[in-house]
Amino acid sequence: MSIWATFPEEYNLFSYSLQVGKMSVKLNETQNIVDKMVNFFVEHEDLRTKSWFLSNAPGPLFMILGAYLYFCLYAGPRYMRDRKPFELKNTLLIYNAVQVLLSWVLFYEGYKGGWGGHYNFKCQPVTYATDPISMRMARAVWLYYIAKITELLDTVFFVLRKKDRQISFLHLYHHTLMPVCAFIGVKYFAGGHGTLLGFINSFIHIIMYAYYLLSAMGPKVQKYLWWKKYITILQIVQFLIIFVHTLQIQFQPNCNFPKSIAALLTFNAGLFTYMFSSFYVHNYKREAKQAAQAKLAAQAKLAVKQE
Repeated sequence: MSIWATFPEEYNLFSYSLQVGKMSVKLNETQNIVDKMVNFFVEHEDLRTKSWFLSNAPGPLFMILGAYLYFCLYAGPRYMRDRKPFELKNTLLIYNAVQVLLSWVLFYEGYKGGWGGHYNFKCQPVTYATDPISMRMARAVWLYYIAKITELLDTVFFVLRKKDRQISFLHLYHHTLMPVCAFIGVKYFAGGHGTLLGFINSFIHIIMYAYYLLSAMGPKVQKYLWWKKYITILQIVQFLIIFVHTLQIQFQPNCNFPKSIAALLTFNAGLFTYMFSSFYVHNYKREAKQAAQAKLAAQAKLAVKQE
């Protein structure tokens, strides 16, 4: 029995009113937080990019990502279950060549639009100006966003070629999250401090898709492609740079770049550093150890035969 049952009715009413009052305060606090978040995003909306393709609202992007995940996890494997893998050689040659070119354009535009000159690596606020240089960077951010959407085809081709081993959680998480981050960039921060990620990432993708392009040329070329693991190392270094680059914003009270966005970028960079490092250790360090053990076993077997 509740302790309030032993008190007169007016005390029970007082207890009820007190509880309702506390709930009202919590609801008001929650509403205030939501209102602040909404106001923040409304105030920071980039009007320059609002009318650009796939940039006004997240709905179309989420539909694309939903279809992507459904195909890669369910529909695609089910369709390919009793079929031979597609070769797609010419398709991959064209696709990877286009990605190399697109990544080069993005790197060049990022260099000319800011990171090759007037951008400050310690603190670069977002500018919503419409001068040619600012608009050049804004267009580069939008093109980077579109590039991240086209890169979803990486996984689609893996499914069609039955390369299931390459469709890891890291791969799906990375390919799903990057378009979302790029959309936030286009929608609210088409320029400024956060664009260093796209600038460095585009440079690495020049190398990565060049590797895939050469690999698609067949066994005669593949035997010379010994440098795949170094692409993973470059990706790890990339995320370490972004981690430090965005973390230091938190210690600059006068930097006019949103600290909440910098914190989000720092978290993602740290998470990707961990995930790519784990991938590297699992796929390359362990393979190297197994190869060394196999070599020692073969040498021991040969020595026994010679005796």
